[in-house]
Order: sequence, then structure tokens, then C-alpha cells
Amino acid sequence: MAVFRDWDLTLRRALAAEREAGRRVVFTNGCFDLLHAGHVDLLKRAKDLGDVLVVGLNSDSSVRELKGPGRPFMDEEDRAFILDALEAVDYVVLFSEPTPKELVDAVRPDVLVKGEDYRDKVIVGAERVRADGGQVVTVPLLPDRSSTALVQRVLECPDTPEQDGAGT
Repeated sequence: MAVFRDWDLTLRRALAAEREAGRRVVFTNGCFDLLHAGHVDLLKRAKDLGDVLVVGLNSDSSVRELKGPGRPFMDEEDRAFILDALEAVDYVVLFSEPTPKELVDAVRPDVLVKGEDYRDKVIVGAERVRADGGQVVTVPLLPDRSSTALVQRVLECPDTPEQDGAGT
């Protein structure tokens, strides 16, 4: 497993070696802020569609543009570290552009995966993947799982005193 900043020669070589070994490359992307069960399920489902999972991770500046000035809750280094630790994830690539189009063009995955909430939306990179003979797949989402909903629940939770300083 490895974390990369943008598309670089090392990642290019790694993916070329994966393909040479006959492995199918899958790509998905997102902010992955406050990683939760919905994220992990999507990543596991994505990995099940191939052999190598590349995750495009929005940089902090990109997340702020998409989600607003209060986001991300966790910085890109922490988000990349957590994703990289997951068994389903083989490569994490940080990107700063508003969309992963350039990254999808560079990775040229065999399978592009998004959650089913994108079923009726334009999936960035889909045209390129299909033109290369690849698949674009939307996978089911676990219901009621989102970073925004998680934060809302935390904000609505009454203060709970810590016991013996061991609260986490």
C-alpha cells in the first residue's frame, strides 16, 4: 500500500507492473472525511470488482471548495493514513483539482466505481473509462451513513462528562 501526492512516475510504474501481472485496476474517489462504515463498505465493494484498488482522495483545499470552509474535519494526511491502512485499498492518490478527471485519465482504470447516489448523475471520467473498454459501476450504499449526518448526531448529543479522564 502507498500514498501518493498527485499522479507521479512511481505510481505510473506501479500500476504498469500491476497490469503486466494481469491485475484488474479499480478506481474510486472521494473526500473520505470522518471515515465511517458507509465508506468502508463502498471501498470493499469496489475492491471486489477487481484486483487493485486506487483511491483518489480530495486534498484539503479541494474538500473546502466542495463542502465549505469548515471542512474537512480531518486533514489530508490523516485521511490518507487511515485509507492506506485499510485492507481493501492498495493505492491512495491525493488530488487538488475540483474533480478527479485528470487522475482518472492518468490511472485509466478497468473499473470506475461510485456510490449509487451517482446513478443518475454524471460520473467524472466515465466517458474515458468506457472508451477504453472499461466498466462504470455504481454500488449500493449503506443507508443513513454520511459524514454530515455523523457530525449532526454529535452536535445534537448532550454533553457527557468524562469518567476518570479516560473519555475518548
